[in-house]
Amino acid sequence: MEVKEPKDTYNGVWLIFFVLGLGTLLPWNFFMTATMYFTSRLREPMQMGTFSANLTDTGEEHHRSLLEAKFNNVMTLCAMLPLLAFTCLNSVLHQRIPQKLRVMGSLTIILVVFLLTAILVKIAMAPLPFFAVTMIKIIIINSFGAVLQGSLFGMAGLLPTKYTTPIMSGQGLAGTFAAFAMICAIASGSETNDAAFGYFITACAVIILAIMSYVALPKLKFYQYYESQSQNSVSDEKKLDLLKKDHDAETEAVFNQEDEKQRVSMLNIFKKIWVLSLSVCFAFTITIGIFPAVTVDVKSTITDRGAWEKYYIPVCCFLLFNISDWAGRSLTAVCLWPGKDSNLVPILMVARVIFVPLFMLCNVQPRLNLPVYFNHDAWFIVFMIFFAFSNGYLASLCMCFGPKKVAPHEAETAGAIMAFFLSLGLALGASLSFLFRGLV
Repeated sequence: MEVKEPKDTYNGVWLIFFVLGLGTLLPWNFFMTATMYFTSRLREPMQMGTFSANLTDTGEEHHRSLLEAKFNNVMTLCAMLPLLAFTCLNSVLHQRIPQKLRVMGSLTIILVVFLLTAILVKIAMAPLPFFAVTMIKIIIINSFGAVLQGSLFGMAGLLPTKYTTPIMSGQGLAGTFAAFAMICAIASGSETNDAAFGYFITACAVIILAIMSYVALPKLKFYQYYESQSQNSVSDEKKLDLLKKDHDAETEAVFNQEDEKQRVSMLNIFKKIWVLSLSVCFAFTITIGIFPAVTVDVKSTITDRGAWEKYYIPVCCFLLFNISDWAGRSLTAVCLWPGKDSNLVPILMVARVIFVPLFMLCNVQPRLNLPVYFNHDAWFIVFMIFFAFSNGYLASLCMCFGPKKVAPHEAETAGAIMAFFLSLGLALGASLSFLFRGLV
């Protein structure tokens, strides 16, 4: 007798995936938008000023140390390479490690690291040890964040297409939330230590909320239904076990065939989703190659050390990127154009490469090689809106469509493979960021 599909009461499952998506990227976004705190510790470890002071003290007279100058690039690399490695491990080993251990273990470790980060805000350290400890924490957070992200996309792959959207949307909101928090800190004139401490404690609260949400997820009938559907689809183990007891030759052939399927399933699944996998990889290669390594060094040309200069990068780089990216990701909840078999998706992805020269020709300072062609601030703002929106919308489309191009019992693996290629794009982008910034 077929069980009737239950309703997602009060959109409970949708909201839980949204919170889990938020918890996946919020830690990394707080690290990325708190770069002023980290670089100020590298410059003056024993004396912390206000956010306002740190932002206005960026003139030519300030000589940046090597650690301060390379912080953004090294931070991005230390984040993306472990993200790639652990996403790869997760896509291969996710069937052997229980889902609960992967998700709860990752969230718990990230929570512990953030608590440690909050404590270290109050402890004075020399620049080099502080730099090393910070990079180690970034490696740990992104390693387990990769396992968490891959597991979430795998779980969402078991559900209808629209349930990948809340993960992508939650990740987009994470960046917006972090950027908004940074702007509030600047507006309040808070001391860097106090603002950073508030940052990291807020991140801890969101991670705890994500843990509570995950605990509640298996209790919802809607999720239980689709999880059982996947389990029924993947194998008829009980039937095969009964037949095996009879030592029937035909049964052994069935077992051998089933075994063979398992061995080649990863390759077969990739053959079905390779276009979408490479598309999402290319999207994030371009995005991380430019943002934030290049965009964070764009200087305003319509003000001279006024309030606009202080807010220019926090608003026009971080906040505008994250709002536009979030809007693009969220749009897939109501619009899934073009369709999953359309060739337009990879074409639009490749077209995004135009943003590389556009941003490099903005007023990025200091620069050695290229001229400034797009001098006015308005150019940078317009480029940022289209750059971020296209990233959010097209990447979210790929992540939604990937698990739906395979059989139901292959959906979780397809989701993990898509997450791996997303992480591969992030790692490639982090590596290219050195080249892009050096060419300017």
